[in-house]
Amino acid sequence: MTTSHSRTLAPGVDIPLLGFGTYLIPDGEAADAVEAALRVGYRHIDTAEIYQNERGVGEGLRRGMAAEGLTRDDLFITTKLWPGDGGESFKSTQKAVDAFEESLQRLGLDHVDLYLIHAPFNRTQRLEQWRALVELYEKHKTRTIGVSNFNAAHIEELTAAGLPLPHANQIELHPWSQKPDLVRFLDENGVVPIAYSSLVPLSTWRTAPGHHSGKTDEMRADSASGDSPFKVLAAKYEVTEAQLLLRWGVQNGYPVLPKSTNPARIRENADLFSFAIDDDDMRAITAMDRGQGVAWGSSDPTHAA
Repeated sequence: MTTSHSRTLAPGVDIPLLGFGTYLIPDGEAADAVEAALRVGYRHIDTAEIYQNERGVGEGLRRGMAAEGLTRDDLFITTKLWPGDGGESFKSTQKAVDAFEESLQRLGLDHVDLYLIHAPFNRTQRLEQWRALVELYEKHKTRTIGVSNFNAAHIEELTAAGLPLPHANQIELHPWSQKPDLVRFLDENGVVPIAYSSLVPLSTWRTAPGHHSGKTDEMRADSASGDSPFKVLAAKYEVTEAQLLLRWGVQNGYPVLPKSTNPARIRENADLFSFAIDDDDMRAITAMDRGQGVAWGSSDPTHAA
Protein backbone atom coordinates (compact mmCIF):
# COMPACT_ATOMS: atom_id res chain seq x y z
CA MET A 1 0.00 0.00 0.00
CA THR A 2 1.27 3.48 -0.84
CA THR A 3 0.98 6.25 1.73
CA SER A 4 2.71 8.77 -0.53
CA HIS A 5 0.97 11.45 -2.56
CA SER A 6 3.39 11.06 -5.47
CA ARG A 7 5.51 8.55 -7.34
CA THR A 8 8.97 9.08 -8.81
CA LEU A 9 9.57 8.62 -12.52
CA ALA A 10 12.93 7.24 -13.67
CA PRO A 11 14.69 10.62 -14.15
CA GLY A 12 13.92 11.48 -10.51
CA VAL A 13 10.84 13.56 -11.36
CA ASP A 14 7.88 13.23 -8.98
CA ILE A 15 4.42 12.75 -10.51
CA PRO A 16 1.47 13.48 -8.19
CA LEU A 17 -0.84 10.51 -7.71
CA LEU A 18 -3.85 12.85 -7.84
CA GLY A 19 -4.26 14.20 -11.35
CA PHE A 20 -7.04 16.04 -13.16
CA GLY A 21 -8.13 14.62 -16.51
CA THR A 22 -9.63 16.76 -19.25
CA TYR A 23 -10.81 14.25 -21.88
CA LEU A 24 -14.26 15.20 -23.23
CA ILE A 25 -14.12 18.65 -21.62
CA PRO A 26 -14.74 21.16 -24.45
CA ASP A 27 -12.15 23.87 -24.95
CA GLY A 28 -14.63 26.53 -23.87
CA GLU A 29 -15.18 24.81 -20.51
CA ALA A 30 -11.62 23.63 -19.85
CA ALA A 31 -10.34 26.88 -18.33
CA ASP A 32 -13.02 26.95 -15.60
CA ALA A 33 -12.54 23.25 -14.82
CA VAL A 34 -8.75 23.45 -14.60
CA GLU A 35 -8.88 26.62 -12.49
CA ALA A 36 -11.36 24.92 -10.14
CA ALA A 37 -9.06 21.90 -9.88
CA LEU A 38 -6.03 24.00 -9.01
CA ARG A 39 -8.02 25.93 -6.41
CA VAL A 40 -8.81 22.73 -4.48
CA GLY A 41 -5.34 21.24 -4.59
CA TYR A 42 -4.78 19.38 -7.84
CA ARG A 43 -1.26 19.99 -9.16
CA HIS A 44 -1.19 17.37 -11.94
CA ILE A 45 -3.17 18.28 -15.08
CA ASP A 46 -3.55 15.96 -18.08
CA THR A 47 -4.55 16.92 -21.62
CA ALA A 48 -3.75 15.88 -25.20
CA GLU A 49 -3.54 17.18 -28.73
CA ILE A 50 -6.59 15.13 -29.77
CA TYR A 51 -8.73 16.52 -26.92
CA GLN A 52 -8.72 19.90 -28.72
CA ASN A 53 -8.77 21.75 -25.41
CA GLU A 54 -5.10 22.68 -24.84
CA ARG A 55 -5.86 26.40 -25.19
CA GLY A 56 -8.55 26.22 -22.53
CA VAL A 57 -6.33 24.13 -20.30
CA GLY A 58 -3.55 26.70 -20.66
CA GLU A 59 -5.91 29.54 -19.74
CA GLY A 60 -7.09 27.58 -16.71
CA LEU A 61 -3.50 27.02 -15.65
CA ARG A 62 -2.73 30.73 -15.80
CA ARG A 63 -5.87 31.68 -13.90
CA GLY A 64 -5.45 28.98 -11.28
CA MET A 65 -1.78 29.78 -10.74
CA ALA A 66 -2.59 33.46 -10.24
CA ALA A 67 -5.45 32.67 -7.85
CA GLU A 68 -3.40 30.26 -5.72
CA GLY A 69 -0.02 32.02 -5.93
CA LEU A 70 1.54 29.04 -7.68
CA THR A 71 4.64 28.93 -9.86
CA ARG A 72 5.17 26.70 -12.88
CA ASP A 73 7.40 24.47 -10.75
CA ASP A 74 4.42 23.67 -8.52
CA LEU A 75 2.62 21.94 -11.39
CA PHE A 76 2.96 18.69 -13.34
CA ILE A 77 1.53 19.06 -16.86
CA THR A 78 1.03 16.19 -19.31
CA THR A 79 0.03 16.36 -22.95
CA LYS A 80 0.10 13.77 -25.71
CA LEU A 81 1.08 13.39 -29.35
CA TRP A 82 -1.72 12.15 -31.58
CA PRO A 83 0.11 9.71 -33.89
CA GLY A 84 -2.43 9.86 -36.72
CA ASP A 85 -4.81 7.11 -37.76
CA GLY A 86 -7.34 6.16 -40.39
CA GLY A 87 -7.15 8.55 -43.33
CA GLU A 88 -4.65 10.85 -41.64
CA SER A 89 -0.95 10.80 -42.37
CA PHE A 90 1.00 9.22 -39.55
CA LYS A 91 3.38 11.72 -38.01
CA SER A 92 7.06 11.38 -38.86
CA THR A 93 9.82 12.28 -36.39
CA GLN A 94 9.85 15.88 -37.58
CA LYS A 95 6.07 16.17 -37.66
CA ALA A 96 5.95 14.83 -34.11
CA VAL A 97 8.42 17.51 -32.99
CA ASP A 98 6.32 20.15 -34.78
CA ALA A 99 3.14 18.85 -33.12
CA PHE A 100 4.81 19.13 -29.72
CA GLU A 101 5.75 22.75 -30.36
CA GLU A 102 2.18 23.48 -31.42
CA SER A 103 0.90 21.93 -28.17
CA LEU A 104 3.28 24.12 -26.17
CA GLN A 105 2.03 27.18 -28.01
CA ARG A 106 -1.61 26.33 -27.33
CA LEU A 107 -0.86 25.66 -23.66
CA GLY A 108 1.21 28.84 -23.35
CA LEU A 109 4.11 26.91 -21.79
CA ASP A 110 7.82 26.60 -22.52
CA HIS A 111 7.93 22.94 -21.44
CA VAL A 112 5.74 20.11 -20.16
CA ASP A 113 6.50 17.62 -17.42
CA LEU A 114 5.43 14.53 -19.38
CA TYR A 115 4.88 14.03 -23.10
CA LEU A 116 3.28 10.82 -24.33
CA ILE A 117 2.61 9.03 -27.61
CA HIS A 118 -1.15 8.63 -27.33
CA ALA A 119 -1.53 5.17 -28.87
CA PRO A 120 0.47 2.45 -30.68
CA PHE A 121 -1.20 2.61 -34.10
CA ASN A 122 1.67 1.70 -36.42
CA ARG A 123 4.97 -0.06 -35.67
CA THR A 124 7.23 1.91 -38.02
CA GLN A 125 5.73 5.26 -37.13
CA ARG A 126 5.72 4.68 -33.39
CA LEU A 127 9.47 4.10 -33.56
CA GLU A 128 9.88 7.35 -35.50
CA GLN A 129 7.68 9.15 -33.02
CA TRP A 130 9.55 7.74 -30.04
CA ARG A 131 12.78 9.08 -31.55
CA ALA A 132 11.10 12.51 -31.61
CA LEU A 133 10.18 12.25 -27.94
CA VAL A 134 13.71 11.18 -27.02
CA GLU A 135 15.02 14.22 -28.90
CA LEU A 136 12.61 16.53 -27.06
CA TYR A 137 13.64 15.01 -23.72
CA GLU A 138 17.33 15.44 -24.51
CA LYS A 139 16.68 19.10 -25.38
CA HIS A 140 14.88 19.58 -22.02
CA LYS A 141 11.61 20.51 -23.70
CA THR A 142 9.87 17.91 -21.55
CA ARG A 143 11.03 16.65 -18.17
CA THR A 144 9.91 13.09 -18.85
CA ILE A 145 8.57 11.07 -21.79
CA GLY A 146 6.30 8.12 -22.11
CA VAL A 147 3.66 6.26 -24.03
CA SER A 148 -0.03 5.54 -23.67
CA ASN A 149 -1.94 2.34 -24.41
CA PHE A 150 1.27 0.42 -25.19
CA ASN A 151 1.64 -3.23 -24.25
CA ALA A 152 4.85 -5.05 -23.30
CA ALA A 153 5.64 -6.01 -26.90
CA HIS A 154 5.22 -2.40 -28.07
CA ILE A 155 7.70 -1.23 -25.42
CA GLU A 156 10.14 -4.04 -26.21
CA GLU A 157 10.14 -2.82 -29.85
CA LEU A 158 11.54 0.49 -28.64
CA THR A 159 14.40 -1.07 -26.70
CA ALA A 160 15.10 -3.56 -29.53
CA ALA A 161 15.66 -0.53 -31.77
CA GLY A 162 18.27 0.76 -29.32
CA LEU A 163 15.97 3.41 -27.87
CA PRO A 164 15.45 4.12 -24.16
CA LEU A 165 12.51 2.87 -22.13
CA PRO A 166 9.55 5.19 -21.55
CA HIS A 167 9.29 6.73 -18.11
CA ALA A 168 5.52 6.08 -17.96
CA ASN A 169 2.69 4.26 -19.73
CA GLN A 170 -0.80 5.72 -19.38
CA ILE A 171 -3.35 2.89 -19.68
CA GLU A 172 -6.95 2.11 -18.81
CA LEU A 173 -6.81 0.73 -15.26
CA HIS A 174 -9.68 0.10 -12.86
CA PRO A 175 -11.02 -2.93 -10.95
CA TRP A 176 -12.70 -4.30 -14.09
CA SER A 177 -9.51 -3.97 -16.21
CA GLN A 178 -6.47 -4.51 -13.99
CA LYS A 179 -3.96 -5.73 -16.63
CA PRO A 180 -1.80 -7.58 -14.07
CA ASP A 181 0.72 -8.97 -16.58
CA LEU A 182 1.28 -5.58 -18.20
CA VAL A 183 1.52 -3.79 -14.84
CA ARG A 184 4.03 -6.39 -13.66
CA PHE A 185 6.12 -5.85 -16.81
CA LEU A 186 6.03 -2.08 -16.33
CA ASP A 187 7.04 -2.34 -12.68
CA GLU A 188 9.89 -4.72 -13.49
CA ASN A 189 11.22 -2.27 -16.09
CA GLY A 190 10.84 0.93 -14.08
CA VAL A 191 7.97 2.27 -16.20
CA VAL A 192 5.26 3.92 -14.08
CA PRO A 193 1.66 2.90 -14.93
CA ILE A 194 -0.70 5.89 -15.01
CA ALA A 195 -4.41 5.04 -14.78
CA TYR A 196 -7.12 6.58 -16.90
CA SER A 197 -10.85 5.77 -16.94
CA SER A 198 -10.68 4.81 -13.27
CA LEU A 199 -14.43 5.32 -12.90
CA VAL A 200 -15.66 2.85 -15.55
CA PRO A 201 -17.62 0.78 -12.96
CA LEU A 202 -19.79 3.80 -12.05
CA SER A 203 -23.33 3.86 -13.46
CA THR A 204 -22.76 7.53 -14.40
CA TRP A 205 -19.56 6.92 -16.38
CA ARG A 206 -19.90 8.20 -19.98
CA THR A 207 -23.66 8.43 -20.04
CA ALA A 208 -23.83 11.85 -21.76
CA PRO A 209 -24.84 11.93 -25.44
CA GLY A 210 -21.86 11.19 -27.68
CA HIS A 211 -19.74 9.78 -24.85
CA HIS A 212 -19.36 6.29 -26.27
CA SER A 213 -17.58 3.25 -24.84
CA GLY A 214 -17.46 -0.52 -25.07
CA LYS A 215 -19.29 -0.98 -21.78
CA THR A 216 -21.58 -4.00 -22.11
CA ASP A 217 -25.21 -4.24 -21.05
CA GLU A 218 -24.08 -6.60 -18.28
CA MET A 219 -21.58 -4.03 -17.05
CA ARG A 220 -24.24 -1.31 -17.10
CA ALA A 221 -26.62 -3.50 -15.14
CA ASP A 222 -23.93 -4.32 -12.59
CA SER A 223 -23.04 -0.63 -12.28
CA ALA A 224 -26.65 0.28 -11.56
CA SER A 225 -27.25 -2.55 -9.09
CA GLY A 226 -28.01 -1.42 -5.56
CA ASP A 227 -25.75 -4.14 -4.19
CA SER A 228 -22.78 -3.38 -6.42
CA PRO A 229 -19.61 -4.30 -4.49
CA PHE A 230 -18.31 -0.78 -5.02
CA LYS A 231 -21.47 0.73 -3.50
CA VAL A 232 -21.12 -1.67 -0.55
CA LEU A 233 -17.45 -0.82 -0.03
CA ALA A 234 -18.08 2.91 -0.42
CA ALA A 235 -20.70 2.71 2.33
CA LYS A 236 -18.28 0.78 4.54
CA TYR A 237 -15.62 3.49 4.24
CA GLU A 238 -18.19 6.34 4.24
CA VAL A 239 -16.96 7.67 0.91
CA THR A 240 -18.41 7.93 -2.60
CA GLU A 241 -18.06 5.13 -5.16
CA ALA A 242 -15.80 7.43 -7.17
CA GLN A 243 -13.52 8.00 -4.19
CA LEU A 244 -13.39 4.26 -3.54
CA LEU A 245 -12.41 3.48 -7.16
CA LEU A 246 -9.83 6.27 -7.26
CA ARG A 247 -8.40 5.22 -3.90
CA TRP A 248 -7.94 1.68 -5.28
CA GLY A 249 -5.78 3.22 -8.00
CA VAL A 250 -3.57 5.39 -5.80
CA GLN A 251 -3.27 2.61 -3.22
CA ASN A 252 -1.76 0.48 -5.99
CA GLY A 253 0.65 3.34 -6.78
CA TYR A 254 -1.10 4.50 -9.97
CA PRO A 255 -1.48 8.22 -10.64
CA VAL A 256 -5.20 8.70 -11.40
CA LEU A 257 -6.93 11.30 -13.59
CA PRO A 258 -10.55 11.92 -12.54
CA LYS A 259 -12.42 14.35 -14.78
CA SER A 260 -15.36 16.59 -13.91
CA THR A 261 -16.67 20.07 -14.65
CA ASN A 262 -18.67 20.18 -11.40
CA PRO A 263 -16.68 22.12 -8.74
CA ALA A 264 -18.20 20.08 -5.88
CA ARG A 265 -17.33 16.80 -7.60
CA ILE A 266 -13.83 18.07 -8.44
CA ARG A 267 -13.28 18.79 -4.75
CA GLU A 268 -14.79 15.47 -3.66
CA ASN A 269 -12.62 13.44 -6.05
CA ALA A 270 -9.50 15.06 -4.57
CA ASP A 271 -10.17 13.58 -1.12
CA LEU A 272 -8.30 10.28 -1.61
CA PHE A 273 -5.77 10.37 1.21
CA SER A 274 -8.06 10.57 4.25
CA PHE A 275 -8.89 6.85 4.16
CA ALA A 276 -7.38 3.53 3.06
CA ILE A 277 -8.93 0.32 1.75
CA ASP A 278 -7.99 -2.58 4.00
CA ASP A 279 -5.97 -5.57 2.76
CA ASP A 280 -8.92 -7.96 2.67
CA ASP A 281 -10.95 -5.57 0.53
CA MET A 282 -8.00 -4.91 -1.80
CA ARG A 283 -7.69 -8.69 -2.29
CA ALA A 284 -11.44 -8.94 -2.95
CA ILE A 285 -11.21 -6.21 -5.60
CA THR A 286 -8.35 -8.08 -7.30
CA ALA A 287 -10.82 -10.91 -8.00
CA MET A 288 -13.18 -8.51 -9.86
CA ASP A 289 -10.98 -8.20 -12.97
CA ARG A 290 -12.97 -8.66 -16.21
CA GLY A 291 -10.14 -8.34 -18.74
CA GLN A 292 -9.59 -5.71 -21.39
CA GLY A 293 -10.67 -2.10 -21.16
CA VAL A 294 -13.75 -0.45 -22.64
CA ALA A 295 -12.82 3.23 -22.95
CA TRP A 296 -11.88 2.88 -26.64
CA GLY A 297 -15.05 0.97 -27.54
CA SER A 298 -14.77 -2.70 -28.42
CA SER A 299 -10.98 -2.64 -28.92
CA ASP A 300 -8.50 -1.97 -26.13
CA PRO A 301 -5.43 -0.49 -27.89
CA THR A 302 -3.07 -2.33 -25.53
CA HIS A 303 -4.09 -5.43 -27.55
CA ALA A 304 -3.06 -3.87 -30.89
CA ALA A 305 -0.44 -5.63 -33.01
